[in-house]
Amino acid sequence: MPETTLSRRQWGIVFLIAAVQFINILDFVMVMPLGPDFAHALGIDESLLGYVGGAYTAAACLSGLAGSLFLDRFDRRKALAVAMLGLVAGTAAGGLAFDLPTLLLARVLAGAFGGPATSLSLSIIADSIPAHLRGRAMGTVMGAFSLASVLGVPAGLWFAEHFGWRSPFLATAALGLVVCGAAIFMLPPMTGHLERAAGQPPPRSMELLRDGLVLNSYTMTAVVMMAGFIIIPNIASYAQLNLGFPREQLKWGYGLGGVASLLATQSGGRLVDRFGSFRVAVFASVCQATLLYAAFYLQHPSLPVTAVLGVFVGFMTFNGLRNVAYNTLTIRVPPPALRARFTSMQSAVQHGASALAAFGSSVLLSTVGDGESRRLTGMPLVALTSIALTALVPLLILQVERGVRGRAALQEAAP
Repeated sequence: MPETTLSRRQWGIVFLIAAVQFINILDFVMVMPLGPDFAHALGIDESLLGYVGGAYTAAACLSGLAGSLFLDRFDRRKALAVAMLGLVAGTAAGGLAFDLPTLLLARVLAGAFGGPATSLSLSIIADSIPAHLRGRAMGTVMGAFSLASVLGVPAGLWFAEHFGWRSPFLATAALGLVVCGAAIFMLPPMTGHLERAAGQPPPRSMELLRDGLVLNSYTMTAVVMMAGFIIIPNIASYAQLNLGFPREQLKWGYGLGGVASLLATQSGGRLVDRFGSFRVAVFASVCQATLLYAAFYLQHPSLPVTAVLGVFVGFMTFNGLRNVAYNTLTIRVPPPALRARFTSMQSAVQHGASALAAFGSSVLLSTVGDGESRRLTGMPLVALTSIALTALVPLLILQVERGVRGRAALQEAAP
């Protein structure tokens, strides 16, 4: 009879991976809320902030592609340690940047190691947790995103207000060293995938690209990420410049949104286990498209603070639900021997699509006016693009979900 709950050892692994992901995600998500601050300090136009976000994701894309060639050949714990140390170095370098080129270089370094850290983390969860309990485990790990918003982003914004924009980068790097050490000494060796592959021909990454279900999964992943990241790098600037949202209230926007997202990811994991990814994705996508139309497509000279806080809460909630739905599904796609390569290539797809969307938003947006009258223009087109991509998500998830079920049925029927 299958286990119905995670064991103490399994929960320990889940929480350690969640801590690793907290640092990894915090390094990424705190940059855009801080964008208006370092844009002012370094003389960067706000419409170019998408390039800062895209530098990280583009580097993570390339490192993910490279990692797909060799990550399954190593103990996952050791590989994760190397990735985390590189991420910490890139984060610290961001706090030492003095202009746009040096900031972009620092973000490239962080992304080059942050991408493999994500794929290795997901592989460790998949190797350690039974399939019928992974929704719960993934909900906890995905909750690290929400926790980074609940605690990390508001704390980073507070640090920036009192100690300058560099301080959140340096503080995150220091915390990352602590978490990295804990993961190295507390995680058990992760070599089960090597033992399963012993005596078998080494799997080739190209095998993944010949699999129609894998390609469908990557397409779904790309669309999900583009739908979100054409908006995400510009939320802080749009809220302040176009909606009249005060800078000192920004930490509350991300904090309340993070609380809502944390609740959504935790409940979302259980909902996916019960109802499947497709139904959860339909609900999240319909709600997200409605919010995008009302808050970003329709133009407002200003909005009350409470209304903008509601936008933060709604956007992060529906985005969190959608991410749990598709991540829980994609991890069921590859066989164990190819899992790290699959997740590494998936990380490349995620970050490549995010970079493309972030760069695209900078092309579509521009800044007009001076001083207090500065505003971002072009947001309706950005919002319409996000809505169109959001509408495709449930259809793609349904296609992948059917493929996963069909493959599982064939494997059960095989002698």
